[in-house]
Amino acid sequence: MSINLRSSGCSSPISATLEKRLEAVDQTRANNVSFEQTKDKIRKMLDKVELSVSAYDTSWVAMVPSPSSQNAPLFPQCLKWLLKNQHEDGSWGLDNHDHQSLKKDVLSSTLASILALKKWGTGERQINKGLQFIELNSASVTDETIQKPAGFDIIFPGMIEYARDLNLAIPLGSEVVDAMIRKRDLDLKCDSERFSKGREAYLAYVLEGTRNLKDWDLIVKYQRKNGSLFDSPATTAAAFTQFGNDGCLRYLCSLLQKFEAAVPTVYPFDQYARLSLIVTLESLGIDRDFKTEIKSILDETYRYWLRGDEEICLELATCALAFRLLLAHGYDVSYDPLKPFAEESGFSDTLEGYVKNTFSVLELFKAAQSYPHESALKKQCSWTKQYLEMELSNWLKTSVRDKYLKKEVEDALAFPSYASLERSDHRRKLLNGSVVENTRVTKTSYRLHNICSSDILKLAVDDFNFCQSIHREEMERLDRWIVENRLQELKFARQKLAYCYFSGAATLFSPELSDARISWAKGGVLTTVVDDFFDVGGSKEELENLIHLVEKYIDLALSSEPFLCLFPRKSIIVLRLQISGGI
Repeated sequence: MSINLRSSGCSSPISATLEKRLEAVDQTRANNVSFEQTKDKIRKMLDKVELSVSAYDTSWVAMVPSPSSQNAPLFPQCLKWLLKNQHEDGSWGLDNHDHQSLKKDVLSSTLASILALKKWGTGERQINKGLQFIELNSASVTDETIQKPAGFDIIFPGMIEYARDLNLAIPLGSEVVDAMIRKRDLDLKCDSERFSKGREAYLAYVLEGTRNLKDWDLIVKYQRKNGSLFDSPATTAAAFTQFGNDGCLRYLCSLLQKFEAAVPTVYPFDQYARLSLIVTLESLGIDRDFKTEIKSILDETYRYWLRGDEEICLELATCALAFRLLLAHGYDVSYDPLKPFAEESGFSDTLEGYVKNTFSVLELFKAAQSYPHESALKKQCSWTKQYLEMELSNWLKTSVRDKYLKKEVEDALAFPSYASLERSDHRRKLLNGSVVENTRVTKTSYRLHNICSSDILKLAVDDFNFCQSIHREEMERLDRWIVENRLQELKFARQKLAYCYFSGAATLFSPELSDARISWAKGGVLTTVVDDFFDVGGSKEELENLIHLVEKYIDLALSSEPFLCLFPRKSIIVLRLQISGGI
């Protein structure tokens, strides 16, 4: 039932002009093939996760020998992929990887690819071209201002030693190589004197670089049900090559069945990718077009959560993100999986804590803000906030990737979820452009194509502009309403139309909520007028008369439609106290 109180201006149905405008725009959008195609693409992104392939991990899988013959590769298709996918400059790695911040990552991927080709005695031309790239960029190996992939100080020297075993000279200079090996050996020795669970996990994670880690019992505790170690193809390939474990082989075979020739740097990663896409859509205000798909993903995530699935519970960032989203969407989730991280010491005992994964800390911080009444979450919020603030103070400003992450951290600290206006957040996201940057680095760099999408950005911009056009139409209508009711002639009353309108539009921004925005704005304007009238505008007799009129209106309204009451009886008591000087 629509509310139509014309003279009071308290609420009214959408004007015929606005209704026609909405219908016309909806029709235009429905007929716009490009617009609908964009939405279909995003729906496919929600359904199918697309991870960038990893030359680094593909190289280590390519180095796995066949169980039937140590002189032949188990996965020759990976070797063929490396031969066909060398960049013009002689390197291997992500496309568009020429930024300085990724130099160490590209050098690591290139060296791993060279080792794979050398091991099987193929691709001499590609090997020479790759060695030239390493020589030209050798200064980046020791440049401390360039971001290091996780485990670089152990894995890269380990690969150089492996190259020596293959009689392959790496053009880095003996002093540089010897210094790297000494540093690695010193780090390993120092770490061995300071035992921690995080260090133990880290040494297993960088297994392809340690080479001398011979005890399978130290490794097997990190093996997952799918047979992998840390869902890492490179680590799992190194483990199978060294220990011949059947679970590792099963994982590698299933990986190649799915990806055929080139593998990602982490798999499975579907849950995190889909949940991250939901966050992206929500942060840009375009999630309302994908409600069905989002609910389906969250229902599936909730089932995984209840049964303690490894893809969620063993991945810290995924676990924190799932907790935050499920809680926000009304699912009954327990904080138990995150309890070990209520204190920073719990985080330090993990692989993410040992490698200082800022993304994981950021997700923990956001999760802690979801339900701040839990005492453990308060502790988690406190230490993660301090951690992120420390990261900001020590940030390397030479890395573009760090600048985008830095912006995310700054926004999370400055605009907590419980004190943010949605539309302001959407605009800030669009203006700072962070949604288009999605290169992340673990052992190697990777991209989540589902999130880093020009289609998402285009839809968000078009939708934002569309909503703005509706808001402008509503403001023009409200301006006319002010004039028609001569409210601007009330000299004692503050003119607060814009404030009243945008305080509602900041959260009630969808086109279909036009009635709610206009009702909110009119109610705010009238409340301001009444407040000013009681403060300075009216005599005591006039105020008493107004109260009597309101009381009569309430009685009439309650007798027919109880929800039509604009002023509860509490408000009448407040007004009487105001007249008498009680407040």
